[in-house]
Parts: sequence; C-alpha cells; structure tokens
Amino acid sequence: MSADGDADSDQGGSQALTRRILIGLVLGLGVGLALHALDLRDTPVGRFLVDGLFFVVGRIFLASLKLLMVPLVLVSLACGTASLDDVSRLGRIGGKTVGLYLFTTAVAISVAIVVAVIVQPGVGFALSTEAAGFAAKEAPDFAQTLIDIFPENPFKALAEAQMLQVIVFAILLGVAMTLAGEPGRDLLRFFQSANAVVLKLVFVLMELAPFGVFCLIATVFADEGAGAIQQLAWYFATVLGVLAIHLLVTYPTLLVLLARVAPLHFFRKLRAPMSVAFSTASSGATLPVTLRATEERLGVDGSIASFTIPLGATINMDGTAIMQGVATVFIAQAYGVEIGPAGYLTVVVTATLASIGTAGVPGVGTVMLAMVLRQMDLPVEGIGLILGVDRLLDMTRTAVNITGDAAVSCIVARSEGRLDLETYRAP
Repeated sequence: MSADGDADSDQGGSQALTRRILIGLVLGLGVGLALHALDLRDTPVGRFLVDGLFFVVGRIFLASLKLLMVPLVLVSLACGTASLDDVSRLGRIGGKTVGLYLFTTAVAISVAIVVAVIVQPGVGFALSTEAAGFAAKEAPDFAQTLIDIFPENPFKALAEAQMLQVIVFAILLGVAMTLAGEPGRDLLRFFQSANAVVLKLVFVLMELAPFGVFCLIATVFADEGAGAIQQLAWYFATVLGVLAIHLLVTYPTLLVLLARVAPLHFFRKLRAPMSVAFSTASSGATLPVTLRATEERLGVDGSIASFTIPLGATINMDGTAIMQGVATVFIAQAYGVEIGPAGYLTVVVTATLASIGTAGVPGVGTVMLAMVLRQMDLPVEGIGLILGVDRLLDMTRTAVNITGDAAVSCIVARSEGRLDLETYRAP
C-alpha cells in the first residue's frame, strides 16, 4: 500500500513539475515579447532584468544541468551496458539503436529537401558573397573525427566533456564489468548506487526548472522579438513546418508500426523534457530530464534507456538535419544554383553520416551545414543570412531531437520486451 502511495506521490509531483515548467515557458515568452514590444530592453529596468536577473538565473539553471551531463552519461551508460549481461545482446541493441537514429535522420533531411523544393523559400533573394559577411569554421576531417571518438585519456575526456569519447569509455567499461565475473559485479553495484544518487540529484535540481525556463525564454524574446522572423519568414516557416511534420507524423508512425503503442501517451509524458529542450536549445543539457522521463514515465527499462538516451543526445540530430536540408535548398535558390536530384541525394548521405561524425564538435549545426555546402560547391557565406533566426529555430529542433531519442528508446525497448506497457499507458 505504501509503495503504491509513493508511486502516486511521485507521479503527482512529476505532473505538477510539468505544469510549472509550461507556466514558466508561457510567462517567459510573454514577458520577453512585452519588453521588446514596449522598447524596454535598453532601459535601466530592462538591462537589470535581461542582463542581470534573467541572465544569472538562466545561466545557473544551464550550469546545473550541464553539471549532471558527464557523470550521468558515464554511470548510466556503464550500468546499462553491464546490465545487458550478454555482449552479443549489446551488439544487437546497439545495432538497432544506431540504425534507427540514422534512418530517422535520413527521413528528416529527405522530407526537408522535398518540402523546400516545393515551397522555394530562397526564390527572390539576391545574395552576394561580400554582403553575407560570414566566415565559417573549418569543417573537421571526417576520418580524423571518427578516430577522435576513441579516447586516449578517459579522464581528459571526462574533464573536457568530450561526449562521444565518454560514451565509448562507458560502453567499454560496462562490457569489461560483464566479462570480469564477480569483481565486475562488485564494481557494477557501486555504479548502480552512484546512478541512483545522480538521478536523485536530477530530481532536486529540476525544482529550478520553471525559473530557469522562464528566464531563458524571456531573455531570447526580449532580444529577438517576434519581428526577428519577418525578413526570412518563408525560410522560418518551412523549417518549422518540416519539424512539425517530423514530430507529429514520422515519430507517431514509427511508434505505431514498430512499437505498437499509442503516440498520445508518448507526447503527454514528454512535455517536461520538450519544454526544457526548447528553453535550453541543448540536447546534452536536457539529457537528465529526458532519461528520467523515459524510464519513469514511459516505462523503458533502465538497461535500454541508459544506453539509447545518452547515445541519442550525442548522435541523433533529426532537427539539425531538417535545418540543413532546408538551408541547402534555400541558399542554392538564393544564389540561383541548380543542384539536381543527384546533388540532393549527396546532401542526404553527407548530412546523415555527418550527424555521427561531427557530433562532438561545438557549434555542430553550423559546422555540419558548412560541410554540406562545401560538398555541393555552394557559397558557405550564405549561412550568414540565416543566422538571424537560427536561435529561435534551434530551440524548436532541439525539442524534436530529444523526442526522437525517446521514440527510438521505446521502439528498441519494445523489440527487446523491455517496455513496461502498464507504465507507458498509465494516465
């Protein structure tokens, strides 16, 4: 009876937190737009709020989430890998997970290209290389990036938050614990205790989420305002439309066909992670919230979620792929360059593979887009035009990215018989 009471209490607390986060998001949006519309941004009051109070609280919230990112990935992924008990099973689950992530990314960029070709958001622009004024960062060598995934010094990777290297180290550590027998089980018990403590810390810090979300959203819209999208309305609307298609069509279809579950429960229980992802624009910073919701509210077994969610936060970039597809077509149309079907196929392949190869690089969206544009011999300077609205779109595509992580986790868990349908369907 007490266990049921605890479960009901936890569920009620989670729903209350979700409501507070959504209220914080809406209030932040309203306050930010009001400050911008009333020209209060550059007044003493506006500077105190936006550059002072909102900035400080927002940064503290982001720092608290990033604080958890490395230890959570290390302990949860090591526990999840070791808990699989069978190395061949790890290979099967890993293959399914990576395959699904690559498939959804390829679908995302393909739909983005088709919609952009139909809508033609770049027609009518007269861009010049000199006017754009954008100097792209050099795209990394793909082969070297793959080599750099494997850490030479795991402690350096942990200290510098090189997430792909941390993931590889955690998986190898989990495999070693499985193969080591009793000593490995002793170490696994330590990691399981550490994992429980870190997840409890997630719960404690998430009490800051409504205030952090309010401050981050208010800051963005006080600076940008709704008018930031007017100049590039067609581009903005096209990216937003494809993101909506991917979110509301692709993921539900996969959940119905592959996991055989109702999408409505899925979206209802992901409201809090999606709100945090939208406000932070960081899949990595949202990782603790996504992992907690996937395990506790969607019913994905911890051995699956602790493997698929950290991996997805690093390599699954459906939202970024959509931006690349639309931006490539937009820039080609703006400069009057004809790409053709073969060129668009090259964009799909390049961006899909690059979603893994450049995942650990700061500013990954811009770097990946620069790589694609160079591959297509398009002017990289064209990126400068879309950067004005990219911040608002980045927030939306991050919410799509973490939704994809959770959807793939449910599908993989269902295929392995590790999805608790009673938890998934619970109101």
